[in-house]
Amino acid sequence: MKKKYIALVAALALLVSLLAGCGGSEAPVQSEAEATESAPAEVTETEEPAGEAVAADVQAVIDRGVLRVGVKNAVIGFGYEDPLTGEYSGLEIELAKALAEKLGVDVEFTAVTAATRTELLDSGDIDCVLATFTITDERRESWDFTTPYYTDYVSVLVEDASGITDLSGLVGATVGVSSGSTSAKSLVKAMIEAGLIGGDGFDEESFDPATWTDGVSFRQYDDYPTISTALSAGEVDAFCVDKSILAIYRTEGRSYIDAEFAPQEYGIATAKDSGMSAVAEELVTDLLADGTIDSLIAENGLD
Repeated sequence: MKKKYIALVAALALLVSLLAGCGGSEAPVQSEAEATESAPAEVTETEEPAGEAVAADVQAVIDRGVLRVGVKNAVIGFGYEDPLTGEYSGLEIELAKALAEKLGVDVEFTAVTAATRTELLDSGDIDCVLATFTITDERRESWDFTTPYYTDYVSVLVEDASGITDLSGLVGATVGVSSGSTSAKSLVKAMIEAGLIGGDGFDEESFDPATWTDGVSFRQYDDYPTISTALSAGEVDAFCVDKSILAIYRTEGRSYIDAEFAPQEYGIATAKDSGMSAVAEELVTDLLADGTIDSLIAENGLD
């Protein structure tokens, strides 16, 4: 009996020794979740995100290295070409330069008129228009326009000797306007609203200054200097266009009539649904937001 007791004690001692040894050499058992959390994350290589795709028309400008812009060359403050140096200056010239800089290219100016600016844009001879181009719903059907960068009003310039001082003095008069502009339509609408002429037959969509003779008639010219000359020569009784443009021709002996009408919002015009439209819009909204356009307006005497 005693021998069996001793043998049992010895066996128990051996078992305790074995268990102690196992506890010191093995790591605690981890659950599957714990093992997953503690395992080092697998390192994988990731590709750099691809750059934004550039529209084909914008890429063509970048590849060419030159942005071709249609501008006015005889409108001081907006687009004016110095006849001696050939240098351009004005609000729209600076905006064109900023657009070219945004694309990382040079800029090339092409002088346009109200009659030629869209023809050159449609033909692809220029990439955009910055030429006192008034935004209208009708024009938006054919071209894209940015957010307006300037708002002007239509007015009328006359020789003081004519005695014309307001809209009523234009009844029966012949007014000089630029071909392709909205000035004649705006003047007729203002005279109708003032009760000076009848509105029968007036349709904004189909209005044609060449055929309008109800109360006032029009002569169309290719550019503003020619209209100014016609006013001096007595070919026309008045000169109608945006007031900021008229300011150039308001010389001694000439005055504005007492009327401003038809707000004219200017925007950058681009081909319909083109990539250039988005680039131009981004430029204008950015320069409006940071005050650059306000500064340029003041610098060019347009405020």
